[in-house]
Amino acid sequence: MVNFTHSISTKQFLMSGNKIQPPEYFIWETHGIHAGTGNDHVKHGVDELEKITEQAIAKGHPNISFIIHTPRLTRFRYAAEKRLDVKFIRGDNAYFNYPKKIEKLKEKYGNEISIKYGIELEWLGADLGLQWNRSKIFQAQNADFVIGSLHFSKEGIPYDGSQEEADQLIKLRGGVENYWLGYIEELIEMVDCSWEMIQIVGHLDLPKLFAPIPQALLELDTSDHILARRMRFLLEMISEYNLALDVNLAGINKGCGIYPHQSILQRAKQLDIPISLGTDTHSIQNLGNHFERGIKFAYEVGYKHYLSFSKTIPEKRPLRNSGFKEEKYKVMNLGIEMLNLRFEDRKQRRIPKFSFGGEFRTFLEHHKNATSLGDFEAIRIRKGNKSVTISNSVPENSSSKTSGLLSHHRDDPGVLSMIFNALASEEINVETAYLNTNNDGTATAFLTLSGDENAIKEAVEFVRGTGGDSFIEIRVGDNFDIPELQKGKNYLLEVDGVNLPIAISKQMILSIHNNSSGVLLILLSALASQNINIKDLKLGQRGNKGYAILGIEESSNSVSEVLKKLGPQFFETTHLQLGSEGV
Repeated sequence: MVNFTHSISTKQFLMSGNKIQPPEYFIWETHGIHAGTGNDHVKHGVDELEKITEQAIAKGHPNISFIIHTPRLTRFRYAAEKRLDVKFIRGDNAYFNYPKKIEKLKEKYGNEISIKYGIELEWLGADLGLQWNRSKIFQAQNADFVIGSLHFSKEGIPYDGSQEEADQLIKLRGGVENYWLGYIEELIEMVDCSWEMIQIVGHLDLPKLFAPIPQALLELDTSDHILARRMRFLLEMISEYNLALDVNLAGINKGCGIYPHQSILQRAKQLDIPISLGTDTHSIQNLGNHFERGIKFAYEVGYKHYLSFSKTIPEKRPLRNSGFKEEKYKVMNLGIEMLNLRFEDRKQRRIPKFSFGGEFRTFLEHHKNATSLGDFEAIRIRKGNKSVTISNSVPENSSSKTSGLLSHHRDDPGVLSMIFNALASEEINVETAYLNTNNDGTATAFLTLSGDENAIKEAVEFVRGTGGDSFIEIRVGDNFDIPELQKGKNYLLEVDGVNLPIAISKQMILSIHNNSSGVLLILLSALASQNINIKDLKLGQRGNKGYAILGIEESSNSVSEVLKKLGPQFFETTHLQLGSEGV
């Protein structure tokens, strides 16, 4: 471990090229490091984001996660804030500039550490507070996660302010049990109103900081007390809405223990509620504190994995690190991300079903209702009638010879569409396709076709005559080897059961369309019009549906707008912008 009070600076250490082994216990946090408020009124959180990021890198952390509170309505203030007459707490300036600060961190350190960020959405009630919160969500676009948290009672008195404030609210409500009952009812209201805006419910038993947790909440399996009944209902609601529970380690330093209490977490485990973990850190000195304790706490309850989030899409991670399992989780997370991107936001929350094959079968013991794929080295992930099958093993290529069209051409936008255009003009349908970039400025395409042989030859002659120097070679024949796949870290094998083997890249397009001549030409022409180059391509079909998966250049920013304009012949077009570690 690096001692940062030593004469060598963090920056000098990083520049020296020293390698630090990742810690034995590490958490990909959600409720992680609170970004500071800078010059906004009352000091809160860590302002030195570069410094704490460098410390994380020097400690060997693979990821650092930041979070910031949303600004509050004026009447929700702590006693100290009222004394100072501070109203716009954790104000607009810090909050508005937060995403920009994170982007600058990613530009500077993104090659050395994964950087994620989220927001902690303050529940301020179901009326103006709800509309206020909706506006704050829009002001923090592209956050990786949103935690819904309750700090303030409807009376405007905080649950986590001071003993004096807690005693005031207890007296106002007529006792400790009513104090807790009010809190639970407010949480139920928060989840019911906010579930579409959040991914995680924060520190579920926060009031125990200043008020003892009632015995009924420690006996959730047996108690008929109103507090137990309402807590059980709250947990069932969290489960039904597919939200995660924040296992928050900040209570260790505050003397009240990890949030939530073990009895509550055990009930959550019975309901299959996933968890996320975080230190809820507000100072540089607490970076990475209590990782081991938090992991063991969750493991003892029966959890084997937890969730982190990327662009609000859940990523599963093992509680107990091992090189083998970590790599397998990366493959699974990549598949989850690819499948979720095919759904609108609301349906992304639905928990997928899994099938595991080969070495991935070790996951079967931790996933209820998962099925086996036998020795097939792959993971299939499905929701409804949509599925993806993914692997980290190179798919086997067919060794048989086949007939088709082979093209060796310049690797430029629009060149591939010239071939499809000529074929469509002769009413030739492309059944399957393979495209490989040769990394020398050229690409090779192999297409299998259906249609009149003479018409195919006419199309090829047309390309030769009009393609100029774009084509090095183009010919048809009946004795071609199917080209080798491009090499990748992981591979897509199937979409909805249709064979589409391709190396996964950061930017891809999935198209499901009418399987007739000229339809795919629409997509290729649209991409060429925006100077978007296709780097890899596979085609498949089932009945009247054609399937296409394309790898495109990473700088393609106008893809999503292009896909909206393709027309009714396209049943699904998805821009897969992939951020998982498995790419």
